[in-house]
Amino acid sequence: MRIVLVAAKELALAKTRLAPALPSNAERATLAEAMFRDVLSAALATQSADRVAVVTSDRRLLALSRQAGAFIIDEGQPQGLNVAVRLATNQLIGAGATAVCTVLSDIPLVTGSDIDDAFAAMPSGGGVVLVPSRDFSGTNMIVREPPGAIATQFGHLSLVRHREDARQRGLATALLRLARPALDLDLPADLIDFMGSHTMSHTFSHLSRLGLHHG
Repeated sequence: MRIVLVAAKELALAKTRLAPALPSNAERATLAEAMFRDVLSAALATQSADRVAVVTSDRRLLALSRQAGAFIIDEGQPQGLNVAVRLATNQLIGAGATAVCTVLSDIPLVTGSDIDDAFAAMPSGGGVVLVPSRDFSGTNMIVREPPGAIATQFGHLSLVRHREDARQRGLATALLRLARPALDLDLPADLIDFMGSHTMSHTFSHLSRLGLHHG
């Protein structure tokens, strides 16, 4: 069983590095929710997965996910992204998952077809598929088959750490560069780049209301 897992931080804790452009905590929380909505919509649109799951400790995001028909995994208290993904992965393995595509909730340009492409890139016999960030240092999506093949190490230089862990374990690894999921909204400059997309998305609508425009 193939599952897409959307991993999201608590809204109140999200996107602190955007404070220079969005000084209001409420604005950043609303942006994080808008991005989550876009990523969840993409996950639900994929043709390759049997189910969509969401892991978060945020009450609002859990409610939105439940309403959308996703399988929800309540982290309880914020413990960090990698702890949350490990918790979710273990639950999904127990539910019969054979492959899991973990998608971060701050890549609002991602589409269902991007997730399909990530599943399709899996080497024969299983392994790991890594979809890097634009600067080629982070990992914005990871497919693992089996789901516990390696632990996720999201954060600084995660791409290097994921590749090295897979190498040490003798796992086949595919590196898949995809333009849309490569753009994560972490820094103020990312917001300007995103606004050039002119997408019909929750994220674009929210940033437009705040008066952000493409540079």
